[in-house]
Amino acid sequence: MQLRDLVDTVTGDEPPMARTVDDIIASGRRAERRRRAGFASAGAAGLVAVAVAGVLVLPALSAEQNTTPAPGPAAATMSKPGPAAWSDAEPFTFTFTGYDAGTLHVQDPIVASTAYQIASVYSGRHDSNDRPVSEEEAGVGTEMESKKGAADDKPNLWAYLTVYRPGAFDAAGIKGGTNVTVAGRKAVRATLPVGLDPRNEPDTRNKLFAWEYTDNAWAAVTSVSSDEATPTFEDLSGLVEGLKPSRPTPALVPFTVGYVPAGYQPLQIGTHAMPGLDGIAAARAGDYGGATYTKPAAPTSGLTAPYDSAEDGIENGFNIFVTPNTSSNQSPEPGATRCYAASDRGGRNAGGGFCNIWSADGTVVLQVSSGGLGDQLPQAELKKIAKGITVADVRNESTWTPAAAALRP
Repeated sequence: MQLRDLVDTVTGDEPPMARTVDDIIASGRRAERRRRAGFASAGAAGLVAVAVAGVLVLPALSAEQNTTPAPGPAAATMSKPGPAAWSDAEPFTFTFTGYDAGTLHVQDPIVASTAYQIASVYSGRHDSNDRPVSEEEAGVGTEMESKKGAADDKPNLWAYLTVYRPGAFDAAGIKGGTNVTVAGRKAVRATLPVGLDPRNEPDTRNKLFAWEYTDNAWAAVTSVSSDEATPTFEDLSGLVEGLKPSRPTPALVPFTVGYVPAGYQPLQIGTHAMPGLDGIAAARAGDYGGATYTKPAAPTSGLTAPYDSAEDGIENGFNIFVTPNTSSNQSPEPGATRCYAASDRGGRNAGGGFCNIWSADGTVVLQVSSGGLGDQLPQAELKKIAKGITVADVRNESTWTPAAAALRP
């Protein structure tokens, strides 16, 4: 599956399909879904879980422990807006908060990288398929199911706002872009290709609107809709004046690494989400966090889209995911560690594949995977990375670590 499959999944009319390990290992930039009666999620290498006794520190989650979900970025990781001036914050820092613009609603950012931050964008006129729903909500097996289409006949939308660091975005590199001016700012708009795959022909349902929000720094909203007519470029341009700076806040992750193979550099993270566009595709799925590493380090300039959307994607790297076991399609194995090679799933020391660790009670899972990201790392290295990871209390964000520190051994 390619990025276009992720796009089809999050904007399609059909309910989300379940994530499978085979698809996860085969792709690396995937979004798989459970049907609306099940679990919606997305996975670059698809959550399977892991726990290494004595090394991976995961909560037992006993009945006496507080099981209230940790607050999302809007409540816990984002500061109140500060002075209206953009700061030269370090990578893996959030520098804006969510806002509304007409029928569009920008959320707080949940993905950060060496070159940008990403936030989901919702619309009052569209459905966004990025969260689990109950059978009752979906009307599965009830009379409500037949009536739901008429009552909730909204088009589907997958949209996100990427705020690039100064010098990272190349507006001149937008294929087929048209230069415009909005609210006194330089801007460019373009129709994006089918599946957001640069090798495909343009699809009028897919739109990009980018603008210079401060000197040499650009923001871009990407809209993939099942409705060709909405949102319009005018709708998207309404986001320009609402984007304001907030007090810089480090992006937090619920783990720290102890070992990273030579030459691999942190690229992107997700807080309360998986890293990259997979995290945006499953923004409300209840995942805890993750990170992507690459070798060599990815460029931090000349970008026209997030790394996941580049023509060749992320060619050589590995992912870390920390999620609830409900994000996995495998039965929990409390305290167990399982590693599989991409080629045969049988555990031989081949390149690619993944290693999973379950917490002592099986409710939290850690995965380290290179599936779909070049498949260069042998299983022994994936296992070594996993054993070196310490997972915080996923339900207590005060135990989480700023990504800039957490991702360095």
